[in-house]
Amino acid sequence: ENSLQKTSTCSSGNPSGVFVSPYALNLSSFTKLIKRLQERHPEFGRDKIVEAVQEVRKTNKGVLSGLAISSIEEKTSAIL
Repeated sequence: ENSLQKTSTCSSGNPSGVFVSPYALNLSSFTKLIKRLQERHPEFGRDKIVEAVQEVRKTNKGVLSGLAISSIEEKTSAIL
């Protein structure tokens, strides 16, 4: 019974009760980046652009954080 109460008090920390992934926080930046790249490279589809962004992430030790969006955009454009 006590463990059940602890679980319910933990989840009540978020008023909506919805789990928010830490990755969702930067989703809008990712969406903006993809949109900018699609405008810059209309000849490539979204899937190809996302692949190129993933390649940039791989070459940057598996993360994009710490890189400026303009830098990610430049590196992705070079791959495309």
